[in-house]
Amino acid sequence: MVGRARRRVAGLAFAGRAAMLITAALQGLAGNPELPETLVRRLVGWQRGSGEVAERDDLGAATIEEIIDTGDHWLLHSLALNRRLPDPVRLRLAQHRDDAVRAALALRADGPREVFSLLAGDPDRLVREWLAQNKHVPADIRARLADDPDPEIRATLAQWWNGAPEPVRRKLLTDPEQSVRAAACSTYFRFLPHPVPPADLVPALLDDPATRAGSARHAVLTPETLARLAGDPDHKVRRELARHPDLPAETRDRLARDSSVVVQVAVFGREDLPEHLRQEIHENLERRTAVPVNPFDRDRDDDALIRAVEDNAAIDELRQSPLPWVTANPLPHVTSRYIGFRVAAARAAGSLPLEAVRTMLADEELDVRATVVSHAPHVVDVATAEQIEREWSREFRKNGWRPADSYPFPPESLRRFATDPNPGVRALAAGDPDLPTELLTGLATGPDPGVRRAVAGHARLPVAVLIALLEDESEHVVRAAASSPALPVTAMEEILDRAGL
Repeated sequence: MVGRARRRVAGLAFAGRAAMLITAALQGLAGNPELPETLVRRLVGWQRGSGEVAERDDLGAATIEEIIDTGDHWLLHSLALNRRLPDPVRLRLAQHRDDAVRAALALRADGPREVFSLLAGDPDRLVREWLAQNKHVPADIRARLADDPDPEIRATLAQWWNGAPEPVRRKLLTDPEQSVRAAACSTYFRFLPHPVPPADLVPALLDDPATRAGSARHAVLTPETLARLAGDPDHKVRRELARHPDLPAETRDRLARDSSVVVQVAVFGREDLPEHLRQEIHENLERRTAVPVNPFDRDRDDDALIRAVEDNAAIDELRQSPLPWVTANPLPHVTSRYIGFRVAAARAAGSLPLEAVRTMLADEELDVRATVVSHAPHVVDVATAEQIEREWSREFRKNGWRPADSYPFPPESLRRFATDPNPGVRALAAGDPDLPTELLTGLATGPDPGVRRAVAGHARLPVAVLIALLEDESEHVVRAAASSPALPVTAMEEILDRAGL
């Protein structure tokens, strides 16, 4: 009895795994640029996924009609996200009964005024909120959202439309709702450059707790204003004051010893800060980093925990702060004791003398060396770039970038990588368009799924090996193989047949 139960569970697990692999293959087909139109229309019948096929940029009129006729939520949602839709289709979707479909259209729409006008007056809040984020909306229609009855819509508009005309910006800055004013005069916006509030509104913005921090950097620093802002209990106000271009030296030096790490970090990055104070701040922050924040510490109240997290985030900024004045004059900072200064100097590596570049490429900090690679790959020799890439991959960083994304390794290096013991390095071999088929086959049949995924779409991969990857144990590999333009139509048809489409 127990044996039968175990076999049943094993059978169900196997069936579930097979279904997951079929799903991965169908997802790959949906993005395959060589999928014939007849097979695209068959794939429309798959209504258990997320509707990826509806985002293809080669959909014919008949296929679009079939998608609309399905009434399937995810297919229609993905269709609304498609940037290549004909204008008449966009107009139909703008009047669709499904709120989520109209919201998806609002987020991506780039079509006729009539579509935007309909969406701006849509009864659903999410539709108007996403429309407020869409940079393609004509300015006069987008401006209507500044009068939207929902303050969340107005606040979203204030955050996302950094280039709003002054009348719109003024309206948002003086909105009756505090949340809208705070969004319109924030210390952070979704896009650069951050808007500067009109000078005549700054005094009133400084009097408003919701907008004081966002306007502090733009204040006329009379003695009274300076004293008020420097003594404000909100550290965000003091931080923005610390970034004021006309900050008097006396106040600057006082803020350098502020009780808030966030404020100290803002002062640390000032060009006019005396070196002894910069060093004092740096040493203080180094002491703090030696004590990690425990988010489960029951002795801290919520406010104290938030401050501790903000302090740690501010300390992390020291390594990657923009510091444009350092980048504009990098040579004096190539050997700075401060990592962030050396990183900022490395951003200008392409303009530095060769000896300075060599110094940075020998820096003990990986961030400095990697910054040279990302900003001036042409000054980096192959051996050094490889060393930096290997060290980066060992640290398993999760920011989505790696040195090899910026550095064009030559074919001889890429072919040598194909037999490297490090799978992260082996995967780079797929970047050689002329990689020999025997090396490709070895990579595609190797033990690491990340490597198999990397080579699955290679144009020179033997067809038999590519088809074998459709049966891979990794869903990611299966999806990559199914999306390969080199996949034979017969294999595409077989995937659809197995899925019952």
